[in-house]
Amino acid sequence: METKEELELLQAEILNLFNYIQRVRKEVAAITRSDEGNGRFDNMSDQLDAIVKATEEATNSIMEVVEQNTDTIDKIREKTDNPEILALLDELENNSSNIFEACTFQDITGQRVTKIARSVTYVESRVNALIQIFGKEHIESVEIEDEDKTEDEQLLQGPQLQGEGVTQDEIDKLFD
Repeated sequence: METKEELELLQAEILNLFNYIQRVRKEVAAITRSDEGNGRFDNMSDQLDAIVKATEEATNSIMEVVEQNTDTIDKIREKTDNPEILALLDELENNSSNIFEACTFQDITGQRVTKIARSVTYVESRVNALIQIFGKEHIESVEIEDEDKTEDEQLLQGPQLQGEGVTQDEIDKLFD
């Protein structure tokens, strides 16, 4: 038979569990909603993919120019016997090799960002599972506290993904 103390303890534990679940719902709501009207996870993987793509494109451009310079160095080398010029060409060729080596950062960076994107996707799926458990309508009805943002932070939208945001033509029209 249960004693009064055991019932009070059980009630206290149930109340604590209820409060904990309410806090979890509030945190899930804060994660899935933001001032911009989309969740904090929305487009996060797309943004990370855009980082990988941008660094890859920049790296490829750098490497193409270095290859062109190497070809030019070879052409100059064929046209001269001057030891001073040949020494300078050797130095330029060495610098080109160093640039190529430095560009390997992109592959490593891409791998790391891809790992992060997978982690974000995993966390997002867990948050979505919590939303399903609590019910989307209940999460959307939870009031969340506004973040304190400076005026500058409120204006910042960051670089936009391809096809999103304001185009250069739209910016140019502002100055016409």
